[in-house]
Order: sequence, then structure tokens, then C-alpha cells
Amino acid sequence: MRLRRRVIQAGLVVVGLSLLAAPATAQSVNRAAIDDLNEQLLYVALPLTLFVELTLVYVIYRFRNNDDPQPTVDDPALEVTWTAATGAILVFVGISAFVVMANPYITPAAAEASAGGGDAFAEDTEIDVLAYQWGWEFSYAEANVTTEERLVLPADRNVTFRLRTTDVIHAIYIPQLGVKQDVFPSRTITARTHATEPGEYRLYCAEMCGSGHSKMNATVVVKNQSAYDAWMENQTASAD
Repeated sequence: MRLRRRVIQAGLVVVGLSLLAAPATAQSVNRAAIDDLNEQLLYVALPLTLFVELTLVYVIYRFRNNDDPQPTVDDPALEVTWTAATGAILVFVGISAFVVMANPYITPAAAEASAGGGDAFAEDTEIDVLAYQWGWEFSYAEANVTTEERLVLPADRNVTFRLRTTDVIHAIYIPQLGVKQDVFPSRTITARTHATEPGEYRLYCAEMCGSGHSKMNATVVVKNQSAYDAWMENQTASAD
């Protein structure tokens, strides 16, 4: 009895701490959508995990000295209940995942197709991203500006990336902004983000692309609008 009480108390402490723990503020709309999905799944998975583990501990303790075990008695009501509960959980997980995958920041290609083509993101800041072994080149459509290994984004504005590669398959990955997209040869791939927190982040290639893969990184700088405009003017003046 004492062991069971301690296990239950420990489980309640874990649940309480998980509910009280506030997640860090997301740095982009993409990241917020992903974090919200993870949080929803956590609230479903944690109680189930605790229930199963506590039941297992209780059964082990309760029947530890049972030298004459008996066959399990059929219980149709219980079987129907847990089957229905499992089905409801799977439906919830599927709907939650579908909503996130339908988000135009997570799956921009689907959003473009549903909106009837490239006009879907006409108001976005558009940046052409060129991947190659082993580096990154960023060209800004609104000005004659190209940078290497350094991507500058405006905060609180939609940004569309047009991704291309000159050689093998690469993958752009900005963990803190929730951006991850494979880039295939002979194709232009779309990715999208909306950064909300000015700061400096890291960009990686997330696809094994050869001996220099580990060095294929870049810096992502998110600036507020005035700082971004000043940077763009300075880059444009330098290019002239």
C-alpha cells in the first residue's frame, strides 16, 4: 500500500510540473505551430504513459507472490472501451497533425496550389536560396543584393524562399524558426516563414551531401523593419 501511494504521488508531481512548465516563446509562426502540436500531443501522451506505468507497477506488486495464476476472464465492455478510447486518441492526433501540415508556413507548396499559383504569396518578401557543395547563396528579389553564408530577414513579415541546388540534394534547416525543406536538383522548391523575434540564428544543411556537409552552415539574422531597410539600403549602395 505504501509503495502504491508513493508511486501515485510521484506521478502526480510529474504531471503537475509538466503543466506548470511554460514553453519558451517561439521565434516564428512556423515554430509556434510546431510547438503547439507538440504540446497537445504531450498532454495526451503523458497521462496515458503514467496510467500504463502505474498499472504495470501495481500489477507487479499486487501479484508478485501469485504461484497459481488464472486465465484472464473475458470482459467485452472493457475491450470495447479501450478500443474506442484508442480510436478517439488516434483521430485527435491525426486531426491535430493535419491542421499543422495544412498551415501555409509548414507546407507552402500546398497553399500555393490551393490558391491557384504563385500569386498566393505576392505580398511576401521573396529570397532566392541557392545551395551548392558546400555553401549557401541568398539573392533578394526586391534589390540587386546577394549574400553568402549570411541570411538577413525582416521581423514580423512573411518571407518566401525559392530554393534551388546546383548539384546534389540539400536541405535548408533553421531549427529555431521551424524551417526545414529538402532541395532537389532541377527543381525550385518553396519554403516560407514569418519570424517574430529579432536575433541571430543558425542555418544548417540537414541532408548528407558529401565530404563538406558538416561545414555547410550559415548565419540567419532577423532585424526589425527599420534595421532591415537600413541594411538593404547599405547593401544596395555597396553593390552600385
